[in-house]
Amino acid sequence: MIPGPCITFRPSHRTPLSPTACVHVDYPQFERPSELKTRGHEGWNMALRINIPPVTRILLAFLIGFSSLAAFIKYYRPVFSYLTIKPEYALTSPWVFVTATFVERNILSLVISSVTIFYGGKYLERAWGSAAFGTFVLVLTLVPNVLAYAIYIVLFAISGGHMRSIPDIHGTNAIQASFLVAFKQLVPEHTVTIARGSVKVRVKHFPALFLLYNTILGIVIGADTMFLLSYLGFLAGWTYLRFYKSGPDFTTASTGGADSVRGDASETFGFAYFFPDAIHTPIAALSDGIYNILVAVKVCTPFSSEQVESGNEQAIARSEGGLPSLLGSGGRAGARTGGKREEAERRRALALKALDQRLHAATNRSEPSASVEATGSQDVSGTRNDDRPV
Repeated sequence: MIPGPCITFRPSHRTPLSPTACVHVDYPQFERPSELKTRGHEGWNMALRINIPPVTRILLAFLIGFSSLAAFIKYYRPVFSYLTIKPEYALTSPWVFVTATFVERNILSLVISSVTIFYGGKYLERAWGSAAFGTFVLVLTLVPNVLAYAIYIVLFAISGGHMRSIPDIHGTNAIQASFLVAFKQLVPEHTVTIARGSVKVRVKHFPALFLLYNTILGIVIGADTMFLLSYLGFLAGWTYLRFYKSGPDFTTASTGGADSVRGDASETFGFAYFFPDAIHTPIAALSDGIYNILVAVKVCTPFSSEQVESGNEQAIARSEGGLPSLLGSGGRAGARTGGKREEAERRRALALKALDQRLHAATNRSEPSASVEATGSQDVSGTRNDDRPV
């Protein structure tokens, strides 16, 4: 029996075979399972390193490490803590003004803080850069803790109580409040959808809701440390972003400019805009009074009209600059583009509304002086007519 011709084929090809054909099967070359496993772990580790920026990675390590270490220390030495702020020992261990921020006492708080730092830190670090984000975190770690310590010492001196009755100062509430303030500056009109679209909340309302939540906890369960750190973190974060933080000038980015601006003088980032519209007027009056006192004692420098207009332009330029999505890169590109466009339109409308209000107020102030000048000119012209010969 004469053998037929040899046919070389791959298993995926449906090649008809004759009974007398000599078949050479060409199998693809697969890697060994150990090689695939090693390559898979390397790719996963590389993706993890790329997805978490360096400062955010350090903060997560601090949070998990210091919380675990504080639990260990509390178990063996419940009276003294090396990581949280206890007023009677704080001055002899000054490092606690930094480490106390990254100590959580229970699993639920640790999980919430980890999620906040992971998403919030990753977003802000990519928007600002590692150096600016690290400076922001350092300021918002030290200032609220020092102020809380001073407030507790003053209250202790006034009440005459025992120093050991003052609770430990620790937790990430100040960081969480400052992150929400930063989101209010960057993407105030961004809408966050909760529970599959049944609840929709704008980012600009998050700081007020966070303060309300901690106020309720402070009153109901006596969580006065959380309450105090939340308000101090909110005030310190807003003050730093409003007057001190330096950033690129987005209005000159399209022309290749490398200018930088300090603070945020935009009217939509004013203190009263963090709260509902119904209470804007009393809060604005109170904040303006405090601001005028600080300006009088030369603690703050007042913004000029040019700086306010430039701040409004910066706010519009930020919304049009294509900042990343708040909770990640998910979603379709068209939906992301549409959301950015809607957000830019909303921010532009708010800036134009604030500008119209300022122009209307300036017009109302100038109308009485203009009427007085017109009356004076009419009197002068009448006098001239009387003096003229008939």
